[in-house]
Amino acid sequence: MVVEKINQGFQFFINLGAPAMMFIIITLLSLIVGVSISKALEGGIRMAVALTGMSAVISLLTSAFGPALRSFVEETGATLEITDLGWAPLAVITWGSMYTLYFAFVCFLLNFILLIFSVTKTLNVDLFNIWNISIIGLLILHYSGGNIILTTVFVAGVYTLALINADVMKPTINELLNYEKTNITTTAHPELLIAPVVMIFNKLIDRFLPFIDKFDFNAETLNRKIGFWGSKFAIGAYLGVFIGLLARQSPSEIFRLAFIAGVSLELFAYVGGWFGPAIDPLSQGITTFMSKRLRGRKLFIGIDWPILAPRAELWAVANILAPILLIVALILPGNHVLPLGGILMTVLAPALLIITKGRVVRMTIIGTVMIPLFLWAATMIAEFLTSTSKAMGNFPTGLAKGSLFSSVDSDPLEKMLTVLVGKAAATLDPKLVLFALLAIVGYILMFIWYFKQMKKESLKVNHSEERSAEENTVTQ
Repeated sequence: MVVEKINQGFQFFINLGAPAMMFIIITLLSLIVGVSISKALEGGIRMAVALTGMSAVISLLTSAFGPALRSFVEETGATLEITDLGWAPLAVITWGSMYTLYFAFVCFLLNFILLIFSVTKTLNVDLFNIWNISIIGLLILHYSGGNIILTTVFVAGVYTLALINADVMKPTINELLNYEKTNITTTAHPELLIAPVVMIFNKLIDRFLPFIDKFDFNAETLNRKIGFWGSKFAIGAYLGVFIGLLARQSPSEIFRLAFIAGVSLELFAYVGGWFGPAIDPLSQGITTFMSKRLRGRKLFIGIDWPILAPRAELWAVANILAPILLIVALILPGNHVLPLGGILMTVLAPALLIITKGRVVRMTIIGTVMIPLFLWAATMIAEFLTSTSKAMGNFPTGLAKGSLFSSVDSDPLEKMLTVLVGKAAATLDPKLVLFALLAIVGYILMFIWYFKQMKKESLKVNHSEERSAEENTVTQ
């Protein structure tokens, strides 16, 4: 009887919907960690409004493009029947799940333990982007048949790598952004876990194609020349015209698609900016809590990846990769996703910037070669995202009932690995288990190699700074 009452209460809470549920949760958690009532309520309301706003933008996009995309598939015979809605639906799904709070607690506790034992120097306060970790956890939970122990271990392992990665990237971030050594800002965003793969291709270029650096160019000048024509408004408009023409829509419908795509891409970024302030009071409360218990320790503070946004190369390459992504999607075997919401590859460009240190030609070549990973991962998780969205009652309006949607988003390797590991755990098929173990070992070895390479790069940076300081001293 008691259990039944608890279940009824829990179901009532879920039925309130993601915005109302997260308003209550964010407010209560903020109060627990010592945030004032007004700030706690502010954070909760901002989160509810951000989730509501993002759902509205998704609905706007899908309502306009749903019929056109169906016509596109019929007219062209393309197998791109999965609509890419970018990162937004992932955030809506994860922040509407109670498991995200569990994963957030695991990550918070793990971060504290790793700081105590000096495994990392990074205190990650970018709490909103825990949803990137949560989607990995939800995937392995789904495919493993609800194995919470395996899921917790996997989430903890991936988050540990993200924190250590924030440490080893710090000297390069200082170099790229002209930070002083005393600066404590870094990023532990999970999308930068793709950096080891970028490093592999960068080393191959060092070995076989070093001459391409002669053809590099000034990205700031390129961005200035492109101007509005490389903006989210313009890229959305190109995309709407392209799909409208291929789907043989009327001129009025083509214009409508172009303008709705333009405003949708812009709104994704604008409404996405509401999530950070929504989580700020809770993040500050947790930071205060952690700082009190780690007095005297030098810490890096991990925030969102846009700390790298001042570098012009990032935006130049994101614009260059947008049309390449669309072309690759049309011809790539095994891909069923039509890029739409994720057309700007900001999930890859930051890692390209850090590893190549802003060499645009390298960034473009490596980015092009790596695009298939993101498309295959998006194809792989489409059924899970669609069914989960339906179960939570937030399936995007405008999409046909039988259609699928997905997200060309971060962590493609991790998503593929979760599906493999989850299926192996669920079936215990010997071949699948062996394959999963080999994949995990290969993944870990890749990171060990990558961390060693980044530490070597850090030594080079430090040595260069010391030489510059000595030369300045001699000159004076």
